[in-house]
Amino acid sequence: MNKFYWFILAAFAAMQLSPVVIMPLLMALGYEGTMEQMSGLSISIGFTIGFIVISLLAWKAGSVPALREGRADIPTTILWSVIGIFLAFAAQYAAALIETFAFGIEPGSENTEMIVDMAMAAPFTIVVVSVLGPVVEEIVFRMVIFGALFKRFGFWIAALSSGFIFAIIHFDFEHLLVYLAMGVVFAWLYVKTKRIIVPIIAHVGINSFVMLVQVIFGEQLQDLMEQMEEMEQSLQFILGGLFL
Repeated sequence: MNKFYWFILAAFAAMQLSPVVIMPLLMALGYEGTMEQMSGLSISIGFTIGFIVISLLAWKAGSVPALREGRADIPTTILWSVIGIFLAFAAQYAAALIETFAFGIEPGSENTEMIVDMAMAAPFTIVVVSVLGPVVEEIVFRMVIFGALFKRFGFWIAALSSGFIFAIIHFDFEHLLVYLAMGVVFAWLYVKTKRIIVPIIAHVGINSFVMLVQVIFGEQLQDLMEQMEEMEQSLQFILGGLFL
């Protein structure tokens, strides 16, 4: 494996552990804030540094040798980037249905709820989750891990292995299947186009949608749902009165 790929993996590990160092440093410097604010700021600092380092290393490393030939042209790349967002949503939805009906797992993720809380307390976390995180994760899990396994073991073993590691790293074991399904879709997009930018855009798209719905427009949607519930109750009351 390319030596730069090992550097990328080391930088990713350091990035994941960075809040453990940054948070006490913020406290020592006298930063005052809630736990969510401090966590969000720590993650934002660590992941921004990690994004810069890993992006530079990926540029130095170049593309995966087994995925260099037959790269998609620009129009095809744009097309599959857009299609990829919908494929990722479909995979996520299908996996969630299987979890619900086959295993009795309720929808909703504690990991997502925790990220939303941090994003609301420290707004720059939205950029980290929506853009920086997906870029780094696709470089690590698709370009490096999947790319290293693909040449030796073929698509399915490489996609499932890298997808499983992708799922584990999110520490949301109850929804392992959802992360695994998305990981396989991202790997397929990479092989289909031979361009890492395609799964990156798909990943950015799905994360950005979640942030838009749950953070930026979360309060408005909650108010709308409450209004709809009130209208439903009023309608039930009126209809009930008509049939007395």
